Amino acid sequence: MSLLLIAAFGAYWTSSWGVAILLFLLTVLFIFMLQFFRNPDRSVDTINDDVILSPADGKVVVIEDVDDPETKVGKRVQISIFMSPLNVHANRVPVSGKIKYFKYHPGKYLVAWNPKSSTENERTTFVLDSKHGPIVIRQIAGAVARRICSYPKEGDPVRQGDELGFIKFGSRCDILLPPEADIKVKIGDLVKGNINTIATFGSRS
Repeated sequence: MSLLLIAAFGAYWTSSWGVAILLFLLTVLFIFMLQFFRNPDRSVDTINDDVILSPADGKVVVIEDVDDPETKVGKRVQISIFMSPLNVHANRVPVSGKIKYFKYHPGKYLVAWNPKSSTENERTTFVLDSKHGPIVIRQIAGAVARRICSYPKEGDPVRQGDELGFIKFGSRCDILLPPEADIKVKIGDLVKGNINTIATFGSRS
């Protein structure tokens, strides 16, 4: 019986209809992959260190006060951005500074909107020493995303708008800002990396 099923399946896929369906599915997959790995040019022409740009495309799913145990930077306001498979997955540097801490953590693959994903999933953590103090940026893998690419390393200077990394398929990006940041987004907002402002600071002399 199993041989008959294999033979029938092979005959179906070698028929003209089978070939057409297979080509259609491969074309859809190819278009999806091109769409997913797109990385539009969003150069920042004017650097403004009092403005925090969104580090990722997606939906704001968390805004809350936290005390990050990994980086020990003190009280921070966490903004979490969920990236669906349809979003651009290139991550950007939200403000100029220097990478003073970088660490990769292997971990689980919980759905990216799960609050535990920030501490239990595969992730990378950056601490960016900015004009307004340390800012934490965390790339988090999701249930589908299982590969995080991070570009700058500890000690590297970075400019607002530079590429920070890339997360493959659905995932999340957290940014932890000093408590004096004036948050410009709310939960449910859709943002784009290097385009939307998520927070501002009063200018320091």
